[in-house]
Amino acid sequence: MHDFDRLTRRGSLLTLGGFVAAAFGWSASESAGAGPSAVATGLVTCVLTPEQTEGPYYVANEHVRRNITEGRPGTPLTLRTTVVNASNCKPIKGAAVDIWHADASGTYSGVLGNTGTFMRGIQRANAKGLALFQTVYPGWYRGRTVHIHVKVHIGGNVVHTGQLYFPDSLTDVVYAHSPYSSRPNRDTRNATDSVYRNGGSKSMLAVHKSGAGYVASIAMGVHRS
Repeated sequence: MHDFDRLTRRGSLLTLGGFVAAAFGWSASESAGAGPSAVATGLVTCVLTPEQTEGPYYVANEHVRRNITEGRPGTPLTLRTTVVNASNCKPIKGAAVDIWHADASGTYSGVLGNTGTFMRGIQRANAKGLALFQTVYPGWYRGRTVHIHVKVHIGGNVVHTGQLYFPDSLTDVVYAHSPYSSRPNRDTRNATDSVYRNGGSKSMLAVHKSGAGYVASIAMGVHRS
Protein backbone atom coordinates (compact mmCIF):
# COMPACT_ATOMS: atom_id res chain seq x y z
CA MET A 1 0.00 0.00 0.00
CA HIS A 2 1.31 3.48 -0.88
CA ASP A 3 1.99 5.82 2.04
CA PHE A 4 -0.76 8.14 0.79
CA ASP A 5 -3.31 5.34 1.19
CA ARG A 6 -2.94 5.39 4.99
CA LEU A 7 -5.42 8.14 5.40
CA THR A 8 -6.59 10.77 7.81
CA ARG A 9 -9.27 13.36 6.99
CA ARG A 10 -8.12 17.00 7.20
CA GLY A 11 -7.75 19.90 4.78
CA SER A 12 -9.54 22.31 2.52
CA LEU A 13 -9.75 23.81 -0.94
CA LEU A 14 -8.25 27.10 -2.02
CA THR A 15 -9.45 29.69 -4.47
CA LEU A 16 -6.17 31.24 -5.54
CA GLY A 17 -6.70 34.82 -6.63
CA GLY A 18 -10.14 33.61 -7.69
CA PHE A 19 -10.85 35.76 -10.70
CA VAL A 20 -7.35 35.21 -12.13
CA ALA A 21 -7.38 31.45 -11.59
CA ALA A 22 -10.86 31.12 -13.04
CA ALA A 23 -10.03 33.10 -16.13
CA PHE A 24 -6.56 31.78 -16.89
CA GLY A 25 -5.95 28.57 -14.94
CA TRP A 26 -3.21 30.46 -13.08
CA SER A 27 -1.18 28.76 -10.34
CA ALA A 28 0.99 30.30 -7.64
CA SER A 29 4.28 29.08 -9.08
CA GLU A 30 3.56 30.62 -12.47
CA SER A 31 3.54 34.21 -11.19
CA ALA A 32 6.61 36.16 -10.16
CA GLY A 33 4.44 37.79 -7.53
CA ALA A 34 3.38 34.58 -5.81
CA GLY A 35 4.55 33.49 -2.38
CA PRO A 36 4.56 35.01 1.13
CA SER A 37 5.29 38.59 0.01
CA ALA A 38 2.38 38.51 -2.41
CA VAL A 39 0.10 37.18 0.33
CA ALA A 40 1.26 39.93 2.70
CA THR A 41 0.56 42.68 0.18
CA GLY A 42 -2.80 41.22 -0.82
CA LEU A 43 -1.71 40.52 -4.41
CA VAL A 44 -2.61 36.87 -3.89
CA THR A 45 -5.56 35.92 -1.70
CA CYS A 46 -5.77 32.42 -0.22
CA VAL A 47 -9.36 31.66 0.70
CA LEU A 48 -10.07 28.36 2.46
CA THR A 49 -13.42 26.74 1.71
CA PRO A 50 -15.18 23.73 3.25
CA GLU A 51 -14.39 20.19 2.25
CA GLN A 52 -17.04 18.08 0.57
CA THR A 53 -18.14 14.49 1.04
CA GLU A 54 -16.05 11.62 -0.27
CA GLY A 55 -19.18 9.88 -1.52
CA PRO A 56 -19.81 6.13 -1.63
CA TYR A 57 -17.60 5.13 -4.59
CA TYR A 58 -14.03 5.78 -3.45
CA VAL A 59 -11.57 2.92 -4.06
CA ALA A 60 -8.17 3.17 -2.35
CA ASN A 61 -4.80 2.18 -3.81
CA GLU A 62 -5.57 3.05 -7.43
CA HIS A 63 -3.01 3.22 -10.26
CA VAL A 64 -0.50 6.05 -10.46
CA ARG A 65 -1.09 7.16 -14.04
CA ARG A 66 -1.97 10.19 -16.14
CA ASN A 67 -4.39 8.62 -18.63
CA ILE A 68 -7.30 7.14 -16.69
CA THR A 69 -9.75 6.44 -19.55
CA GLU A 70 -8.88 2.78 -20.30
CA GLY A 71 -10.24 3.45 -23.79
CA ARG A 72 -13.73 4.48 -22.67
CA PRO A 73 -15.50 6.90 -25.04
CA GLY A 74 -16.20 10.54 -24.32
CA THR A 75 -15.14 14.11 -24.99
CA PRO A 76 -11.43 14.42 -24.12
CA LEU A 77 -10.69 16.34 -20.93
CA THR A 78 -7.31 17.40 -19.59
CA LEU A 79 -7.57 18.07 -15.85
CA ARG A 80 -4.92 20.42 -14.39
CA THR A 81 -4.87 20.42 -10.59
CA THR A 82 -2.40 22.65 -8.76
CA VAL A 83 -1.67 21.95 -5.08
CA VAL A 84 -0.36 24.83 -2.97
CA ASN A 85 0.30 25.54 0.69
CA ALA A 86 -2.67 27.49 2.01
CA SER A 87 -0.43 29.46 4.38
CA ASN A 88 1.81 31.01 1.73
CA CYS A 89 0.46 29.95 -1.70
CA LYS A 90 3.67 28.07 -2.54
CA PRO A 91 3.35 24.87 -4.62
CA ILE A 92 3.69 21.52 -2.85
CA LYS A 93 5.91 19.18 -4.82
CA GLY A 94 5.09 15.48 -4.45
CA ALA A 95 1.51 15.87 -3.23
CA ALA A 96 -0.54 12.92 -4.47
CA VAL A 97 -3.73 13.97 -6.25
CA ASP A 98 -6.27 11.15 -6.34
CA ILE A 99 -9.33 11.50 -8.60
CA TRP A 100 -12.32 9.40 -9.59
CA HIS A 101 -15.51 10.06 -11.55
CA ALA A 102 -18.23 8.47 -13.64
CA ASP A 103 -17.63 7.65 -17.30
CA ALA A 104 -19.73 9.10 -20.12
CA SER A 105 -22.53 6.63 -19.35
CA GLY A 106 -22.67 7.66 -15.67
CA THR A 107 -20.94 4.47 -14.50
CA TYR A 108 -18.25 4.16 -11.81
CA SER A 109 -15.64 1.42 -12.14
CA GLY A 110 -14.87 -1.05 -9.38
CA VAL A 111 -18.14 -0.67 -7.44
CA LEU A 112 -21.73 -1.91 -7.65
CA GLY A 113 -20.55 -4.96 -9.55
CA ASN A 114 -18.76 -2.92 -12.22
CA THR A 115 -15.33 -4.08 -13.34
CA GLY A 116 -12.24 -2.17 -14.42
CA THR A 117 -10.49 0.85 -12.96
CA PHE A 118 -11.48 3.43 -15.58
CA MET A 119 -11.76 7.08 -14.55
CA ARG A 120 -9.64 6.49 -11.44
CA GLY A 121 -6.02 7.42 -10.90
CA ILE A 122 -3.33 9.19 -8.91
CA GLN A 123 -0.66 11.67 -9.99
CA ARG A 124 2.18 13.26 -8.03
CA ALA A 125 2.43 17.04 -8.23
CA ASN A 126 5.56 18.37 -9.91
CA ALA A 127 7.78 21.21 -8.65
CA LYS A 128 5.08 23.69 -9.66
CA GLY A 129 2.44 21.79 -7.70
CA LEU A 130 0.82 20.63 -10.93
CA ALA A 131 -0.74 17.18 -11.38
CA LEU A 132 -2.18 16.38 -14.82
CA PHE A 133 -4.79 13.84 -15.86
CA GLN A 134 -6.08 12.77 -19.27
CA THR A 135 -9.69 11.71 -18.96
CA VAL A 136 -13.11 12.35 -20.51
CA TYR A 137 -15.89 14.75 -19.57
CA PRO A 138 -17.86 12.96 -16.84
CA GLY A 139 -21.34 11.59 -17.45
CA TRP A 140 -24.32 12.14 -15.18
CA TYR A 141 -26.26 9.80 -12.93
CA ARG A 142 -29.50 10.22 -11.05
CA GLY A 143 -29.55 12.71 -8.21
CA ARG A 144 -26.16 14.35 -8.81
CA THR A 145 -24.83 17.17 -10.94
CA VAL A 146 -21.72 16.55 -13.06
CA HIS A 147 -18.59 16.34 -10.90
CA ILE A 148 -15.15 14.84 -10.27
CA HIS A 149 -14.10 13.56 -6.84
CA VAL A 150 -10.65 14.47 -5.53
CA LYS A 151 -8.39 13.74 -2.58
CA VAL A 152 -4.98 15.23 -1.88
CA HIS A 153 -2.50 13.10 0.09
CA ILE A 154 0.70 14.39 1.70
CA GLY A 155 3.01 12.26 3.82
CA GLY A 156 0.45 9.54 4.43
CA ASN A 157 -2.36 11.95 5.34
CA VAL A 158 -5.42 13.03 3.40
CA VAL A 159 -5.24 16.83 3.58
CA HIS A 160 -8.19 17.54 1.28
CA THR A 161 -11.32 15.73 0.14
CA GLY A 162 -13.58 17.50 -2.29
CA GLN A 163 -15.54 17.54 -5.52
CA LEU A 164 -14.91 19.59 -8.68
CA TYR A 165 -17.72 21.00 -10.81
CA PHE A 166 -18.44 22.22 -14.34
CA PRO A 167 -20.58 25.14 -15.54
CA ASP A 168 -24.02 23.81 -16.49
CA SER A 169 -23.96 25.79 -19.73
CA LEU A 170 -20.81 23.94 -20.82
CA THR A 171 -22.25 20.57 -19.81
CA ASP A 172 -25.29 21.32 -21.99
CA VAL A 173 -22.98 21.85 -24.98
CA VAL A 174 -20.96 18.68 -24.35
CA TYR A 175 -24.04 16.56 -23.72
CA ALA A 176 -25.55 17.53 -27.08
CA HIS A 177 -22.98 15.23 -28.71
CA SER A 178 -22.27 11.50 -28.69
CA PRO A 179 -21.94 9.49 -26.51
CA TYR A 180 -23.69 11.75 -23.99
CA SER A 181 -26.64 12.53 -26.27
CA SER A 182 -27.87 8.94 -25.96
CA ARG A 183 -28.79 9.72 -22.35
CA PRO A 184 -30.83 12.96 -22.42
CA ASN A 185 -32.75 14.67 -19.64
CA ARG A 186 -30.21 14.69 -16.82
CA ASP A 187 -32.19 15.26 -13.67
CA THR A 188 -29.86 17.42 -11.53
CA ARG A 189 -28.03 20.66 -12.21
CA ASN A 190 -25.62 22.56 -9.99
CA ALA A 191 -28.24 24.70 -8.29
CA THR A 192 -30.35 21.69 -7.31
CA ASP A 193 -27.49 19.42 -6.21
CA SER A 194 -27.41 18.96 -2.42
CA VAL A 195 -23.61 18.59 -2.33
CA TYR A 196 -22.90 21.50 -4.67
CA ARG A 197 -25.04 23.80 -2.53
CA ASN A 198 -22.58 23.23 0.35
CA GLY A 199 -19.66 25.22 -1.08
CA GLY A 200 -19.58 23.84 -4.61
CA SER A 201 -19.29 27.25 -6.23
CA LYS A 202 -15.80 27.51 -4.67
CA SER A 203 -14.86 24.26 -6.42
CA MET A 204 -15.84 25.31 -9.94
CA LEU A 205 -13.34 24.35 -12.63
CA ALA A 206 -12.05 26.94 -15.08
CA VAL A 207 -12.60 25.28 -18.46
CA HIS A 208 -11.56 26.22 -21.98
CA LYS A 209 -11.81 24.51 -25.36
CA SER A 210 -8.75 22.74 -26.70
CA GLY A 211 -8.97 20.94 -30.04
CA ALA A 212 -11.69 18.29 -29.89
CA GLY A 213 -11.88 18.49 -26.10
CA TYR A 214 -11.41 20.73 -23.08
CA VAL A 215 -8.85 21.72 -20.46
CA ALA A 216 -10.14 22.16 -16.90
CA SER A 217 -8.02 23.82 -14.21
CA ILE A 218 -8.22 24.43 -10.49
CA ALA A 219 -5.85 25.39 -7.66
CA MET A 220 -6.25 23.55 -4.36
CA GLY A 221 -4.73 24.96 -1.21
CA VAL A 222 -4.11 22.64 1.73
CA HIS A 223 -2.49 22.53 5.15
CA ARG A 224 0.47 20.16 4.99
CA SER A 225 -0.57 18.33 8.18
